[in-house]
Amino acid sequence: MATLQLREATIDDLALLRRWDEAPQVVDADPNDDWAWETELLRRPDWRSQLIAEVDGRPIGFMEIADPVRADDAYWADWLAAHPDHPARVSRAIDIWIGEADALGQGHGTRMLEAALVRVFAVPGVAGVLLDPLASNMRARALYARLGFVDLGPWRFGDDDCRVLWLSGADWSQR
Repeated sequence: MATLQLREATIDDLALLRRWDEAPQVVDADPNDDWAWETELLRRPDWRSQLIAEVDGRPIGFMEIADPVRADDAYWADWLAAHPDHPARVSRAIDIWIGEADALGQGHGTRMLEAALVRVFAVPGVAGVLLDPLASNMRARALYARLGFVDLGPWRFGDDDCRVLWLSGADWSQR
């Protein structure tokens, strides 16, 4: 099996991430976000990790793992305010995509997410993980369901109709 590694994204990845932003499969999964790579790749806030997934040394995808409460873009703020009793207050949110079209359908997304979950749940006190796939992204939602994520319902983030998904640390540890 090919070796999958996650490494920190750097400004040296700028051209790669810009190219991936234009890839049809990325546009389909994330049509309205501006990642401001030129700025964000230079920042290292302690509430976020931006990671490049490599298979046998070849970059194939991207992930961001963030604390949704501490994130300075307040992306999750309205959802968290509407769900004040949800354990998401001590969680992480993950964005993930495969940037290379020829790397799709080979299980890399599953392996990337599993590696991220191992990393997230190694942090003491993290209750779970939030995801926000587009409601129309049935392929991604099926992957997340196979990994144990529970659908908490619809939510509109900006211009995007999404589903909010949750995986508790307890459910992950029982896999």
